[in-house]
Amino acid sequence: MAKLNFYRLDRSAMFSLQSDPRFSYCTYVPKNYDPTGDKTYPLVVLIHGSMRNAYELRDQFVDFAEARQCALLAPLFPCGIEGLDDFNNYKHLRYGDVAYDTVLLDMIDEVSGIFRLNSEKFMMHGFSGGGQFAHRFLLRHPDRLSAISIAAPGTVTLADNNAPWWVGTADMEQQLGAPLRPEMMQNVAVQLVIGANDTSPEGTKVGEKSTFWMDGINNSGHTRMERINSLAKSLAAIGVPSEMAIVPDAGHEGDKIQDVVKDFLTRFLAR
Repeated sequence: MAKLNFYRLDRSAMFSLQSDPRFSYCTYVPKNYDPTGDKTYPLVVLIHGSMRNAYELRDQFVDFAEARQCALLAPLFPCGIEGLDDFNNYKHLRYGDVAYDTVLLDMIDEVSGIFRLNSEKFMMHGFSGGGQFAHRFLLRHPDRLSAISIAAPGTVTLADNNAPWWVGTADMEQQLGAPLRPEMMQNVAVQLVIGANDTSPEGTKVGEKSTFWMDGINNSGHTRMERINSLAKSLAAIGVPSEMAIVPDAGHEGDKIQDVVKDFLTRFLAR
């Protein structure tokens, strides 16, 4: 058992993942956490956006963690794992030699060996690049999620068994190790959230020279607003309801949508 000192309690330092030190994470446990006690804590996983603001994102949810007595885990998936121009690696779950979904699950196993967590199923929130990771994690690992808040993803993978991963899910079992499982996804509380002014096409169109390029990748819409609506329709078509939240006076600004995310997670925990 790791030592629980000021490096871990309550806001942790950034720790390397023991199974793969290329990746790291920070955590938060409520101030009343007693290393000798028996109380367990629900876990919320916070997935950073493209600028990798893991530490900042963790700190922005500390008030929620204290109020709702939850633990927080914020992974860091750095740029540059596969070379100097490797910017988007984690967003599709797999890139180069790395299974980013497995990296996250290893982090959860590691922190579950340090703190008393209810982590067999956990909550997740991701904004922008984190929203890309989050909704694809829902497609691949619905059995591990209890609730998920997906915010303003730049590209989306639709539940479409006529299109290959990562436009659709036709070959998901070959690519990721499991097929689409709508019946499990139906057990997850899903929020889709976006700023009302997040309607610019800038930064959303995928060009043919991009590592994200696939035929059909831009068919889900020209803006994040169009794409998140396409995702909502795709989920509904396989029987997965979602709660759509459009935040007034917000553009592509993660901090401005967090109140509705915290409200969604609070209502989920209350029920």
